[in-house]
Amino acid sequence: MIISHKYRFIFIKTNKTAGTSIEIALSKFCSEKDIITRISPEDEKIRQQLAYRGPQNHTLPFTNYSYNHWLKSLCKMKWRKIDSHSSAYEIRKIIDEDIWNDYYKFCFERNPWDRVISLYYWYHKTRPLISFSDFLDSEIPQRLKKRGIENYTIDGKIVVDRVCLYENMEQELEAVCNQQLGIPEKLVLPRAKGNFRADRRHYREILNDEDRDRIAKMFADEISLFNYEY
Repeated sequence: MIISHKYRFIFIKTNKTAGTSIEIALSKFCSEKDIITRISPEDEKIRQQLAYRGPQNHTLPFTNYSYNHWLKSLCKMKWRKIDSHSSAYEIRKIIDEDIWNDYYKFCFERNPWDRVISLYYWYHKTRPLISFSDFLDSEIPQRLKKRGIENYTIDGKIVVDRVCLYENMEQELEAVCNQQLGIPEKLVLPRAKGNFRADRRHYREILNDEDRDRIAKMFADEISLFNYEY
């Protein structure tokens, strides 16, 4: 998640939509007062190699601490920080109302059939492989809801200015970053978290009819909102 005061935008990160690559690329244009959240150590190495700004200003101010937060922080000697996948609801609670209302807010969404398969291979990069049907039986695919549509909606309503589509990545970034925000260069995405999937077949070649229908039911809201087709 990034909040840029320089270019007046809030990038809300969703899961399995190239969010880390976009986050790294946006870091290049951040100033010292902007908020940049942490990413994984291996992805931070990519950001360091590119000499872009790393995590900064993501510790929550004490005014956002409840009594229980104070107790946990004092016991563990760790201060609350804004998470990379913080939701719109969480972000709105911790920033000034004027910033929330005035800054351009955007995120990315992805075809759910393709997105679930991407999560499947990412999840098994360090775990024994199970069947795709068994994977759908687990609670893991639900993470895509919690770090997807639930990240950019509040009370069921979309609260960002633009939900960009992963399938049109280059055009979407051009429209938002260069045309809307005035970022002076084309955003160049580094390759992050993309080396663990060996099977690059189209999702129609991987899913059977039952798995197709289960994903359609699970992500019916996204399919309806963005007219995704199998």
